[in-house]
Order: sequence, then structure tokens, then C-alpha cells
Amino acid sequence: MAFIDTPLASVDAYVEFVSAQDVPVLRRTVREFEALAAHDSTGARHVAAAVLADPLMTMKLLTTLQARRGARQNHDITTVERAVMMMGLTPFFETFSGMSTLEERLAKHPQALVGVLKSIGRARRAAHFARDWAILRHDLDVDEITVAALLTDAVEIMCWTFAPAMTLRVFEMQRANRWLRRSEAQRTVFGATAQEIQEALVRAWNLPELLICLMDADQADNPRVRNVQLAADLARHLQTGWDNDALPDDIAEVGKLVRMSPEQLLTRLGAPAEELHRFFPPAT
Repeated sequence: MAFIDTPLASVDAYVEFVSAQDVPVLRRTVREFEALAAHDSTGARHVAAAVLADPLMTMKLLTTLQARRGARQNHDITTVERAVMMMGLTPFFETFSGMSTLEERLAKHPQALVGVLKSIGRARRAAHFARDWAILRHDLDVDEITVAALLTDAVEIMCWTFAPAMTLRVFEMQRANRWLRRSEAQRTVFGATAQEIQEALVRAWNLPELLICLMDADQADNPRVRNVQLAADLARHLQTGWDNDALPDDIAEVGKLVRMSPEQLLTRLGAPAEELHRFFPPAT
């Protein structure tokens, strides 16, 4: 199995390396597909739910579909259920049978496996938040928002997968210096940030333009993009617990987005009662 152990010369070199690899998926995804393929009652929605539980599989599906795109397909497929329906169930299961797993790939890198599973858990949480807020906002296509949020930090997952030792070094640098920004640590170790690699990778893999836009933090004035970015921010900050210093600002911004009071939003998010005082100014 090929791993990146030393910095590559450029962002394009990282994109070229990752693009040449077989992207693995979670072991549970392989098992779920086997079970779903064995049942006659399986529908596109059942398959889509299994795909959306795995950011790596979601990326694999969308890039495979784009690579097979025919000349007569004049519009992008931006949601997982539509992608499954476009392929058809039998071709889908044939295409994605015998996939390599993340657990196999990182069997000799247990710390990296723990790290990537945490990143995947955060991506799922971001997708959950983004979907909930999109529903509150009466978004035109909630599923697009869900996919974009799930993939917003996809390259961090890719870095754990293909450069485990280097990615672990990034996190060790941050543990040693809590004020060090992750992007600065990434540039020190990789010579580029995950954001720079991701921007190049999604272009190289020809992801649908709409999803690329929804994942672009520079377009955060757009409420749909802001929905995705705030969900990713909140999920990341909650990884360290409800005492994270950034959370009060997150809650304030999300409240503006969904037009909900802090009290209502915190209740919806399940914030622990002992942390609520941090989100309200002291009584005068």
C-alpha cells in the first residue's frame, strides 16, 4: 500500500498521488452493501442512507458517476439518492463490490485509524446539523446541503488515509501548542493546507459545480454556503466539548441563520444544562 511519508513538491503532486489510489471505504459500508444487495426490497433510498454514513463512499460514488458521465447527461447529479438512481441498483452493487476498507489500509497505523474515525464522525455530525438547519430554512434541496457538509473536510479524511504519519504530526503539533492554527501546522508538515489540496482535488475529480460552490468558504455570504460552513465549524468545535471558546459565536451565527433564539437552538442541539450559562450575558 502506498503512503505519503515526506512532503510532495506541490498541491498538484498531492492531487496526482491521491487520484491514482483506490479510495477505501469503511468496513461497515462493505457489509451493509452486501446485506442490501441480498434483499429484493432494497430501494435507492436504503442504499443512499448507507452511502451517506461514509464520506469516503460518498466521494467515491460522486466521482465515479462524473467519470462515467455521458454526452447526453446535461445536468449535474448533486445528491446521493439521485446518483444511485442514475446508476441503477444492480450496476451500483456490481461497481462497488470487493472494495478495500479503511480498516485494512490503516491496520498498521492504529493512531491514524482512530484519528480518521473521529474525522468521519465529525463529518457525519456536520451533515446532520446542516440538514436540520436547511429544513428550518426551507432550503430548496436539503440533500445537496447534506452532501456538501459531509464532504467539507473530506481532504482531512484523505490525509489520514494516505499520509497517516504526516497527519498525526499535524495533530501532535497542535496538541503541543493550542494556539497553533491547523492550517499553519498543515503547511509546516505538508507544504500546503488541506483547504488548498481540497480545492484542487474537487476540481480534478470534476465534482458537480454546485457542490464545489457550497463547500467554498469564500462564498459564505450565500445562506446555503453559510449553512454548510457553520455546520462544519460547530461540529469541529464540539469535538473538544461544550466548553470550547468558539461555541458562543457559533451559536449566535447559527441563530441568525435559522432565525432561532439561543435558548431554542441550544435546546435543539441538546446542550448540557451546566454549560448554558456560557451562552448568555450575566444578569445586571
